[in-house]
Amino acid sequence: MSKADRPDHPRASERFNEENATYALRGSDAPDLDAGTKAIRNVLKTLPARPGVYRMQDSKGDVLYVGKARTLKNRVNSYTQVARLPKRLQRMVSQTRSMTIVTTRTEAEALLLEAQLIKRFRPPYNVLLRDDKSFPFILLREDHAFPRVQKHRGARRAKGQYFGPFASAGSVTSTLNALQKLFLLRSCSDSFFANRARPCLLYQIRRCSAPCVGRISEADYADLVADAKLFLAGKSTGVQARLGKQMAEAAERQDFELAAVYRDRLRALTYVQGSQTVHAEGLGDGDIFALAGKAGQMCIQAFFIRGGQNWGHRSFFPAHTADVPEDEVLSTFLVQFYEEVPPPRRILLDRDLPEAELIAEALCERAGHKVEISQPQRGARRKLIDQARRNAEEALDRRMAESTTQGELLRELAEVFELPEPPKRIEVYDNSHIMGTNATGAMIVAGPEGFRKNAYRKFNIKSGITPGDDFGMMREVLERRFARLEKDDPDRTGGEWPDLLLIDGGKGQISAVCEILEGAGVHDVPVVGVAKGPDRNAGREVFHLPGGREVTFPPNAALLFYLQRLRDEAHRFAIGTHRQKRAKSLTTSSLDEVPGIGPNRKRALLMHFGTARAVKGAALDDLERAPGISKAMARLIYDFFHPRG
Repeated sequence: MSKADRPDHPRASERFNEENATYALRGSDAPDLDAGTKAIRNVLKTLPARPGVYRMQDSKGDVLYVGKARTLKNRVNSYTQVARLPKRLQRMVSQTRSMTIVTTRTEAEALLLEAQLIKRFRPPYNVLLRDDKSFPFILLREDHAFPRVQKHRGARRAKGQYFGPFASAGSVTSTLNALQKLFLLRSCSDSFFANRARPCLLYQIRRCSAPCVGRISEADYADLVADAKLFLAGKSTGVQARLGKQMAEAAERQDFELAAVYRDRLRALTYVQGSQTVHAEGLGDGDIFALAGKAGQMCIQAFFIRGGQNWGHRSFFPAHTADVPEDEVLSTFLVQFYEEVPPPRRILLDRDLPEAELIAEALCERAGHKVEISQPQRGARRKLIDQARRNAEEALDRRMAESTTQGELLRELAEVFELPEPPKRIEVYDNSHIMGTNATGAMIVAGPEGFRKNAYRKFNIKSGITPGDDFGMMREVLERRFARLEKDDPDRTGGEWPDLLLIDGGKGQISAVCEILEGAGVHDVPVVGVAKGPDRNAGREVFHLPGGREVTFPPNAALLFYLQRLRDEAHRFAIGTHRQKRAKSLTTSSLDEVPGIGPNRKRALLMHFGTARAVKGAALDDLERAPGISKAMARLIYDFFHPRG
């Protein structure tokens, strides 16, 4: 298969659209098993006996489920045999009113497309990899004469070599520190590098070779980069031997200062080898996965091994796993996981999967190299699998214990604040500004599973509010939030409507919020205000409810600690949002608002006039004399800052 034919290629969507065929039968909005079965049977009349992907959609067109099949006709036909389906799939069929079919050439291609569509639509009946952050990598940039080593997240567009994934930012930071001690590679930005007149502090503490001021030649720096690549690839034995030889040669020349530098680098390398190497002879690059299940919940433990070094581990808790077989959960997880992460050459599992060969074929197409999936039965690799399984079981036990505690807290919260049932979605709001400037609002979301960071929202205050008017800012935030809810989910079926609003403030804020909600036509969302206690002491907060009722808790109450965590998380998110906006405003000027002024003209104007304020106050003749500014552009700039009445 050519690269352009692969589903993850940019042109793949065009090809799939050409092959795409949509079949629809609109029925009533209410779940109806007969109507759903009828819709599926209508699709069956024209379905080809080919591999492909199918999407089941409800009466609104929202995707309920994404599936792949070796033979579409046979797979879709199984949904018409309702009596054989589990209850979960019967509910899905009862909501189905249309289907979209995409044919592919192979089942492996269908598997890759299925993962893309699941990630895009997040269907409620698919097993979902629930993770709100991309994995960090180490990037060795190669677009500069002196390559830079740095932490990287997100799309891999920069020119250079990427090493990863790492399980956490902490794993990346410790590895970067080791790289600095061992190979003295620069970590500064290109602009910082270009404007140095003397070495920075990292050179003084022997964590950089100071190429910015010529303390090392380009050839010698290239040797350090080559050693760093070998180290990150797990080939540190050769690096160790070379360092030992260089230390001995320096000692023979009686260059003891240089020998001490090599000694310190050897010591750092030995420490890293001892702390990162795992007992996995011959594994090289590989990922290890083990699954544990209990009471309808599942945990997948992942170990990341690169070049024989342990780059960390992480626990995953997939969503929508109730009544789904463990093998199916793990298979679905693997394909979704490697949608973002490049697959290694070896993947070790704690079980044999029925679709292991198909998954390996699909991952091979995506990675461009052979991918082997296996279940070790003995030896060091089996010990790694057993270790991963123990970690999965322990993580699941901790998760279930935390869920039990969380459930108890939410039940107590519902009782104290007289809610009809424990809340599934709590929204907490806060504002942040400095004397009214760069005003921002923030919303965080919490529920039985903890903080839902993918549901957090930022609000840039747009209206002309009096500086420091917290009531006005809260009014704008809530009006925009509930207007969007009314537009996107008027029937309140999507689970996005809050069961409880927590507001940072006292009686005044509560009255204002209730007035805002009444104006928006929202009458059934409970509101609680969190007011700081006397002298702003934590532990003495007063919780205000509509109607003037107040609630306080003993200083050591578990529910008080929980509510404090919610309030503090909203405060943290609001301040972070405000700081980002303020930092961005420091790098902008009024010239950025003038149409037609790009970076070059902006630079020319600032070099000529000195400041943006001077440009704003300049006469038309002065603007015309500025280098690179035509008469027409000078008139445009002048008219922008001096509008005619």
